[in-house]
Amino acid sequence: MKVLLVYPQYPDSFWSFKHALKFISKKAAVPPLGLITVSAMLPSTWQKKLVDMNVSELSTDDIGWADYVFISAMYIQKESVSKVISACLSLGVKIVAGGPLFTQEYKNYPQIDHLILNEAEITLPLFLKDLAGGHPARVYSTKEYADLSLSPVPDYHLLQRKKYAFMNMQVSRGCPFACDFCEITSLLGHKVRMKRTNQIIEELDNLYNLNWRGPVFVVDDNFIGNKKKIKASLLPVMKQWMKSHGYPFIFNIQSSINIADDKELMSLMAETGFTSTFIGIETPDDLSLKVCNKVQNNNRDLLQCVQKIQKSGIQVSGGFIVGFDSDTPGVFQRQIDFIQKSGIVSAMVGLLNAPKNTRLYDRLAAENRLTIEASGNNTDLSMNFVPKMNQRELIEGYKKIIQNIYAAKPYYKRLRQLLLNYNRQYRQQSQFKLSLVGAFFKSVYIIGIINRGRSEYWKLIIWTLFNRPGLIIDAITFTIYGYHFRTVYGLRNKS
Repeated sequence: MKVLLVYPQYPDSFWSFKHALKFISKKAAVPPLGLITVSAMLPSTWQKKLVDMNVSELSTDDIGWADYVFISAMYIQKESVSKVISACLSLGVKIVAGGPLFTQEYKNYPQIDHLILNEAEITLPLFLKDLAGGHPARVYSTKEYADLSLSPVPDYHLLQRKKYAFMNMQVSRGCPFACDFCEITSLLGHKVRMKRTNQIIEELDNLYNLNWRGPVFVVDDNFIGNKKKIKASLLPVMKQWMKSHGYPFIFNIQSSINIADDKELMSLMAETGFTSTFIGIETPDDLSLKVCNKVQNNNRDLLQCVQKIQKSGIQVSGGFIVGFDSDTPGVFQRQIDFIQKSGIVSAMVGLLNAPKNTRLYDRLAAENRLTIEASGNNTDLSMNFVPKMNQRELIEGYKKIIQNIYAAKPYYKRLRQLLLNYNRQYRQQSQFKLSLVGAFFKSVYIIGIINRGRSEYWKLIIWTLFNRPGLIIDAITFTIYGYHFRTVYGLRNKS
């Protein structure tokens, strides 16, 4: 059997980092972890090829070679998915599809031959058994949750690794919280299921033996969902592995804000090589947090929590939302003030949307307020429901936030705040990388010479060299991120 695994293309968005990746000559931020995990579950006798359309083109020869094309995708990749499906149909090649998009929207894809829904550790073996018997069904789904001890080491060897800024891995699935706008619990449940520690070490060994060095993104929606097990079982072993291998990686995670409550945990993470976390802050408005059931954020000083995490040696990027029913026009300035004071440089501000199978979606459906399907893109100004606030006022308020946090002057001011707050703990093995030298000179030319806002760039560089010289690489990295954000938001030519 010859199988082509295809990962559709992302549009330009906040998370694509398309404009930043050019500085380090990379094509994509992270590889398709789901697909290479599925690949590892397929029979070893099968021939397998991977085409990630974010790093290379999909050709008719690729499709024509295959007996089956396997596709995995998220909402934001819908447009590219349609093109892949059309190409496969025109060549008469059968399609097998799975992942978040198809699990939620499988009824919208009648042209797909086989749909492997929910978690592949459960549904893929059923398909493979029926395929071997000559009678595969069209849809495989389950209401059960997978035992992650059965999940294999992903087929990292299929990747064109030099084209990615990060490698990635998964430690757990599920989240103990129940935010009403989040689809994670509907897809993966409330119970946090973890891989065994030896599985994680095996994956680290695999990446190390493939000569990967540098950033590794842990894709868990909440890395500290099972804080006790992470702290007692996993991190001590990872810390020892990192030390014995010369600290080859740095880890980025997603977590809930309650990480700030455990100083010992943060210290252990920083010493192990965890340098950054993404946290859903959502809003500084207590009523909106209560309305959306963001209980882990309520009744706490969010600004102080962010600063605790930064001072522990872990940078914070954050998600923010406007458009809650309880939001008033004053929320826009409150969001701006919080973001600027926090030193959260990568602040992803989005308009509220209601994904399918969430409590928010069900409530809005009952209120007859749903309009279109959610796009999955945080920067395209779309909403899939009628908000309580006047929609034009909401859009204008959203644009005000973006202008006031990503225009050059406020952005660099916030970056200086991060550099003041951040207390680096981890000392990665020093390695000379030509790409970093190239990135610096590109930043000097593109951001420091030919773009508007260049005076703010030079003020930051000089300020950093005098005040936080040990963080100059971080400073330059974030100037490049800022270039990407301003480009995505159409602010590149504004000071």
